[in-house]
Amino acid sequence: MAKFENIKEHIYQKIESGEWPEYHPVSSENALANQFKVSRMTARRALQELSDEGLVTRTRGSGTFVAPLKSQSALLTIRNIADEIALRNHRHHAEVVCMEKVPASPTLATFLHVPVQSQVWHSIIIHHENGQPVQVEDRYVNPRLVPNYGEQDFTQRTPHDYLCEVTPLTEASHQIEAVLPSAALSRWLKVEALEPCLQINRRTWCRDGVVSQATLTHPGSRFRLGGHMTFRASKKS
Repeated sequence: MAKFENIKEHIYQKIESGEWPEYHPVSSENALANQFKVSRMTARRALQELSDEGLVTRTRGSGTFVAPLKSQSALLTIRNIADEIALRNHRHHAEVVCMEKVPASPTLATFLHVPVQSQVWHSIIIHHENGQPVQVEDRYVNPRLVPNYGEQDFTQRTPHDYLCEVTPLTEASHQIEAVLPSAALSRWLKVEALEPCLQINRRTWCRDGVVSQATLTHPGSRFRLGGHMTFRASKKS
């Protein structure tokens, strides 16, 4: 295990055991470097990755603290929700609400680049973290590119994982908005009718065309978006 991974595992265990609750201060870079006999840069990498994963929050001048226990997804990358949950040392399980073929509406046909009324795969899956619903995944899939989509057991692996295997993704688009849940979403996510939800509309491509159109809905009280970007310094003239 890499040295920075040892530090991450140490902090994971402190949080998972409850020894470090929400907002508990996390050891500084210097303290972690001394404790694990590594460079400060190694300790900084561990803390930054934990911050990117949503387990800690870092504020210049104040230090690092255990983050509120919400789920987090990266805005700038497409991640497998099961992997995100595993990174928090939490348990993921999925419930398949429906798996069927449906005729493509004019709008859906435009999104997937298929003929109107042609049959496309439709799935609705509820993803849980430690038994609590954190995402409803409502997905339409192009059967020309993924003919066996409906035959998969998505309680054992996620659609994201399967699609990346059979049709490696080359491009994606996101649209993000705050919405009030429908009656079905309220029931599936176990939220009140007036609780705001964050909804991500995502379309993905492989080199042969549009693979899927997915709507991912999360309870606002149990989810946030985040990410980390590194910019190359511009050269002075």
